[in-house]
Amino acid sequence: MPSTAPVTVIGLGPMGHAMARAYLDRGHRVTVWNRTASRADALVARGAHRAATVDEALTASRLVVLSLTDYEAVYAVLGGADPSALAGRVLVNLTSDTPGRARESAAWAAERGATQLTGGVLTPPSGIGDPASSTFYSGPREVFDAHRATLEVLTAADHRGEDPGLAALLYQLNMTMFWPALTSYWQALAIAGAHGLKAADVLPFAVEALDVKRFLEFYTPRVDAGDHTGDVDRLTMGVASVEHVLHTAADSGADTTLPAALLDVFRRGVAAGHGADSSSSLVEILKRPAT
Repeated sequence: MPSTAPVTVIGLGPMGHAMARAYLDRGHRVTVWNRTASRADALVARGAHRAATVDEALTASRLVVLSLTDYEAVYAVLGGADPSALAGRVLVNLTSDTPGRARESAAWAAERGATQLTGGVLTPPSGIGDPASSTFYSGPREVFDAHRATLEVLTAADHRGEDPGLAALLYQLNMTMFWPALTSYWQALAIAGAHGLKAADVLPFAVEALDVKRFLEFYTPRVDAGDHTGDVDRLTMGVASVEHVLHTAADSGADTTLPAALLDVFRRGVAAGHGADSSSSLVEILKRPAT
C-alpha cells in the first residue's frame, strides 16, 4: 500500500489531533470526524476534510484510526453507523481499555465486516510523528503488514501477535508501571518541598533512582523460575524501609496515602510468610485481591 494512502481519524482530542496533523504533514488525504465538529477547524484549515457524518468518515478511507476515550465511546460513535460503511474497513483502534474489551471490540467489528488492529501508543501527543516513539499493535499480521507504512507515519510500529487483546494488555502493563513511578516522583517532590528543596535539586538523583534496569534484569529470571530467595534483599527489610518513608512523609506534613498503601502490601507479604524472602515474592501476593 502506498505510504500516502487516505486515512480517516475519528476522535480529535490531543492525540487524535496530533495524528491527523502527522498524516497531513506527510501528504495523506485525511478525513476527520469528531462529535464536537469545531475541534476539526485547525485541521481543515491545513487541508483535512471534515466529514459531516460517521458514515462519511468511514467510507472515505479503508484505514480508520480511532482515538477515543474508551470502548464505550467506540460503540457510541460507530454503533449507529450503516453496516455497509464499516464493511471492508481496517479499524486501527488506539483507544485505551482492557484486553477483554479489545477482544470484544474486534469480534464486534468482524461481525460487521471490518477488521480491528488494536494499538497501544507509548508516547504523549508530542511524540507523534517521531520515529523514536513506538506503538504496540496486535491483530491479523497480514493486515498489519499491508498498512505498516501508513501506521509508521505516527510512530514505529511493533506488531506483537494475532490476539487483538495483546496490544491492550502490553499497553496497560506499561501504564501499571508508569503511573506509580511518576507519582512516586511527585511524592518525593512534596516531601522535598517541605524541606526547602526544589524539583531541580531532586532531579539529578531522581533520574538515577528511577533507573531500575539493573534490578529488573536481575530479578526477571528469578521470578520466571519462581525463585524468591532472600539472599540479596528481604521483605522484612523492605517493610522497615517503607516505614521510614512513611514516617518521613508524615513528619514533613506531606500526604502519606501512597507510602501507606505500599506498606500495606509489604506487610501482607510478611503476614503470608514471605518475611525472609526477596521483595520479588510480592508478585505472588499481588496475583490475588487483598482480603
